Amino acid sequence: MTTRILIIDDEDHIRQMIRLSLETAGYEVGDAPDGPGGLTLFGDGSSWAAVILDQRMPGMDGLETLRRIKERDPNARVVMATAYASIELAVDAMKLGATDFVRKPMTPEMIRNAVAATLMKPPSRAVEQEQNADQRLPIQTITMNGFTVVDDEAIDESQRRFIVVSPDGQQHEVVVQIHDDVIGYVERMTGHKLSPGHPFWTAHARRALTDHLWNNGGVPKMRRLVIRDLDPDQLAIAMRWRRKQSA
Repeated sequence: MTTRILIIDDEDHIRQMIRLSLETAGYEVGDAPDGPGGLTLFGDGSSWAAVILDQRMPGMDGLETLRRIKERDPNARVVMATAYASIELAVDAMKLGATDFVRKPMTPEMIRNAVAATLMKPPSRAVEQEQNADQRLPIQTITMNGFTVVDDEAIDESQRRFIVVSPDGQQHEVVVQIHDDVIGYVERMTGHKLSPGHPFWTAHARRALTDHLWNNGGVPKMRRLVIRDLDPDQLAIAMRWRRKQSA
């Protein structure tokens, strides 16, 4: 039986490119130009193995479409496609039950890899909203371009080891190191020392790795990544950690 994939995207040329990429790989493809049309084709979800869903669409956007798809079929596998992804957006989508994120502009190989990886995974269930906005969400894995970060471990105070699973199922150990200059910069700007073993640095290491997977579509060279700078948004998070510890 042919595997059926549904595309929901408001850009005609993107839908056509995804369709051709998947049809050449043997998939049967359906498509819709917007959220309401995609929901009509989706039905109860029983006819589709996976959905490729654009995030930024006029009217009903991708997250709202995702939410309604999951209401109809909690087991639906949904790949979010966007040129505007952030870790925050990825977490929002994962909370709603998205399986993967794929970056626009996409290559045929990237699309096929993301779909293949999605079909190999168990369905993602939506996660209930947290009562306290300051609590960390119970989401332990983030998937980008078919690559999944599934684990982390502290090697020493300044290094974290992550396991990255590629679309073909191969596992790669990747070490992320927090440079001493970055640790010193945070201390100078916040007036408080966050030790290299602090949970803030673990979260920042994970973010740096997922950003690399998103921007480069593959694991770092030599399976190693060094964090040498920090953006202002992350500095604000470090400040919040300081206030928590001072309370």
